[in-house]
Amino acid sequence: MFWKRKPKKQDGQEATDSAAEAAVDQEEAKEEDSAEAGTADAKAGKADAETGSGDTGAPEDSEEEAGREADAEDSEKEPEEDASDDVFADEGEETGVTGPDSDKITRVRTAGVFEFDGEKIDIVSNTWIVEADDEGVIVIDPAYDAEAIMEAVGEREVYLVACTNAYSHHIESAIKIAEESEAPIALHPREMRAWRRHHGAEHRPEIEVEGQGALDIGDLHIDVLALPGTATGTVGYYISQLGVVFSGDTLRRGEPGMVGSTYIDYTTQLASIGKALLSLPPDTRVLPDRGPATTAGAESKNFDSWV
Repeated sequence: MFWKRKPKKQDGQEATDSAAEAAVDQEEAKEEDSAEAGTADAKAGKADAETGSGDTGAPEDSEEEAGREADAEDSEKEPEEDASDDVFADEGEETGVTGPDSDKITRVRTAGVFEFDGEKIDIVSNTWIVEADDEGVIVIDPAYDAEAIMEAVGEREVYLVACTNAYSHHIESAIKIAEESEAPIALHPREMRAWRRHHGAEHRPEIEVEGQGALDIGDLHIDVLALPGTATGTVGYYISQLGVVFSGDTLRRGEPGMVGSTYIDYTTQLASIGKALLSLPPDTRVLPDRGPATTAGAESKNFDSWV
């Protein structure tokens, strides 16, 4: 939002009019035979004075207008939302550990085979480890290598294993990590059928998360965002105090996320992106299940091309 100041009145206009009236009064005191000529001189003097006043004020007004336009342009500029300086914005897909960054978030990339709709796809998936306090962490979307994930956790306690939905690369290592650390698992109730197909019914997630819900873990307050589209029970985890959202497969850098090589419910997915993710502050970091980091502001610029 910006505002523009009203333009000033031109200085000197009132003084010019007074000088002209004085000239007329002086000419009236002269002899009748020279009155006509004096009046003409007074009118000419008035015209010259008015012209001079306008010429004098023009450069000043021009400078003021230029200044106002510059102020307006500055106020209209959006803050930069470039994620290129983000440690997680790298384009590669090498497995391994990156971080922790300044927000004490660590990424563990692991490789595996994602099976969907009769198709097998080799993928590299992101698992996120977020420090909740000095003693413990949250593990989000534990993918294919529980040992590598627990090595990145180190001596800290795992307070929660949070899954964005029940596709294999979001839950593959959930039970191993939960059992080793005695941590609860969080998942949307609509994802329980897919969970049972993959893990059986013996170990059910202890925490059912849904949109508009919230979790307080350690020093962190986590808002649960409903993100249906890739699955009916897909959710995101938004931590406002860190300015970060974990978007799962809903939004990846430069595109809505696909499940395998297809979209499940593209219209619903776009609605989730627009309403829940791109409505966040523009500099909010978006950390997806695959690929590099991005920001809400950067992806807002792409949204119209997806519709």
